Amino acid sequence: MTKTIETAGKGTEAAAAPERIAAEWIGLDWGTTNLRAYAMAGEACLAEARARKGMNTLATRDDFERALFDTVGAWLPEDPEARVRVVACGMVGARQGWREAPYLRAPTKPIGEPRAVPTSRPGILVEILPGISQDEPAEVMRGEETQIAGLLAAEPDFEGVVCLPGTHTKWVRVADGCIVAFRTAMTGEIFGLLSERSVLRHVMDEEWDDGIFAAAVAEAAADPAQAPLAFFRIRAQSLLHDTIPGESRARLSGLLIGAELAALGPFREAAAVRVVGNAVLAGHYAKALGALGQGAILHDGAAMTRAGLAAAWARGAP
Repeated sequence: MTKTIETAGKGTEAAAAPERIAAEWIGLDWGTTNLRAYAMAGEACLAEARARKGMNTLATRDDFERALFDTVGAWLPEDPEARVRVVACGMVGARQGWREAPYLRAPTKPIGEPRAVPTSRPGILVEILPGISQDEPAEVMRGEETQIAGLLAAEPDFEGVVCLPGTHTKWVRVADGCIVAFRTAMTGEIFGLLSERSVLRHVMDEEWDDGIFAAAVAEAAADPAQAPLAFFRIRAQSLLHDTIPGESRARLSGLLIGAELAALGPFREAAAVRVVGNAVLAGHYAKALGALGQGAILHDGAAMTRAGLAAAWARGAP
């Protein structure tokens, strides 16, 4: 059974020192805010560790090595000469990250040659996987390509569209084992701004209503140009009429996701879109697609990341 450890970091409290684990290799999903680390034996995950030590929380490049060793130190061999590979994806390879791993250009296989970063311990070599860019229209991704590599490990013959919900949701067309084209929607970030910083924050609660969400998706998808006018009505409705718990949050989310789906048009057309992400957000996207008569198959985002990191590790395994 995989063990999860929360380590000390900005915004967290110190946890008890994790027990020692003999990791064959270590996988890292290193984002803007968080670091997620996996102690691996082949394709099996022995333990996880999480810390709020993402790219934006670290002041200098030297801080990355310190954050790594603070988070996974118990997984490193006591022999300072022993060798352990560390395979990393995400914003750690951005221009402001530990070392820049230049983008691959689509169309391309999702896993490319990593950027090797030596550490102060001779046997610990960090390999940072490159992100992917697209010229027209201009697009970039870091981390999602590794999840797609994991999806292809699970479904080697898959061809179609993958949705990766998040702050910036990616829609990716996959064919012949390659990322062919992709688009990005800032829907998650816009939802956060409207629900937390606009006048709509006064009517948000933590409840959720699936029926209202599906109706809002259909409304916005049918006439996305009207969505900006529908946002303020959420506030007015709460002032003038009774609203049920979860109505405002579900309606705002449904309007935004419905407009996103409408904007994608033919790009999202597929027999069944693969939705890769955490259960709650991926579930919302699956329900939104269902409201428009389109099928969706869900995959856990963390599992796909680990599988993609394992595929990258296997390429360089002796």
